[in-house]
Amino acid sequence: MRIQVRRTGGFAGIERFAEVDTSGRLDAPEWHALAERAVAAGRSTPPVGVPDGFSYQITVDGHTVYCADPRLTEEQRKLITRVLKEGA
Repeated sequence: MRIQVRRTGGFAGIERFAEVDTSGRLDAPEWHALAERAVAAGRSTPPVGVPDGFSYQITVDGHTVYCADPRLTEEQRKLITRVLKEGA
């Protein structure tokens, strides 16, 4: 499973992108479950965010959803944080 996160917005407006490929990872089932829950709660179009807030595009195996601060689910927040931290 390929998980991609693109973060835009924020005070400085700097875009950030990271990707994790779970193939061959021992923790792949954990990633898959988290990604499925995060995508299920996403929107098909970018939501209206708040001034200086972050907006996110989450793509899992070619399926893209959108979400924005401060209305992230716990699963979305956890997945975004993990991908941006561990991804390349």
